[in-house]
Amino acid sequence: MKILVMSDSHGSVSNMLLALRRESPDVILHLGDNEKDCTEIIHQEPDIMLRAVRGNSDFFSNGLDIDEFVLEEKRFFMSHGHLHGVKLNKARIIEAAINRNADVLLFGHTHMPYYSTNDKLIIINPGSIGEGRANYAILEIENGVVKHELKKL
Repeated sequence: MKILVMSDSHGSVSNMLLALRRESPDVILHLGDNEKDCTEIIHQEPDIMLRAVRGNSDFFSNGLDIDEFVLEEKRFFMSHGHLHGVKLNKARIIEAAINRNADVLLFGHTHMPYYSTNDKLIIINPGSIGEGRANYAILEIENGVVKHELKKL
């Protein structure tokens, strides 16, 4: 399974579409800040599963602050990260993911790509897909193993 992870699009739907066309994912995950940008993606690719959370710029969104789900037997915990103070430190969001028995933690908000692991948890911030940065992440799950790649358009 191939998963495209994007965050902080801030209206750069064209970058989102370029990443989508380049990667041909099975699933798209958007980590907030402009959750509404996903509308065009859903319109153009209605058969690809898309999950999104709202960010600090998604003022009128009724979306989720946190989403937890399972793909290929791996538990995901995703949040924009602003409610966990990720710009100051990642400890609170990591603790939240560990407390929910997550295998993969995804967050955005900082606009900077980030990858780390601890004993069990894979931690990824894809950076901003928005103009001027155009970063995203690809996750591939094969035979119970999660591989990742941080990419730039």
